[in-house]
Amino acid sequence: MAERDLSREERALFNPAFTALVCVRAVQGYEKQYRAVCPLPVAVTAAVMAFQPSIRTALPATTRTGLMNWLDENEAVRVAMGLNAAALAAVVRPGLLFALQGDVLRLEGSGLTVKPRAVKALKDGPEQSTAIQKAAHQLGRWLPSTGSISTVLTLLGVQA
Repeated sequence: MAERDLSREERALFNPAFTALVCVRAVQGYEKQYRAVCPLPVAVTAAVMAFQPSIRTALPATTRTGLMNWLDENEAVRVAMGLNAAALAAVVRPGLLFALQGDVLRLEGSGLTVKPRAVKALKDGPEQSTAIQKAAHQLGRWLPSTGSISTVLTLLGVQA
């Protein structure tokens, strides 16, 4: 998805600083849950999913919900990922690079870590921004609960 293909509203939402924050929130969720470096595909997949309103509204209230059962009950999630994952990954990547260049996220081995006290969630912004951040954090904690990220991507119907 080229920037020229985006509306003014989409360019504002998908700016590198905000997409960086969404990736950071996913990594923070992973780190909180697993006390380990976050695999890069988890951060990108969580951000891609968090940006989609249809997926955000379908997320369960708790991370105790089984991912496979949730996907079976929410076939629209697979459809949305099939339609939007590649295009959204293209807008998430510059944000991820922005976070790495700004030393907010750090590459450690094959995963990502958040620089301590580097960033806090935006709590008094637009409701949509807050919802996206919360979803990314939840997804960072929840996506790996089923097993390997390659399994999760297969369940979602997307390729790494």
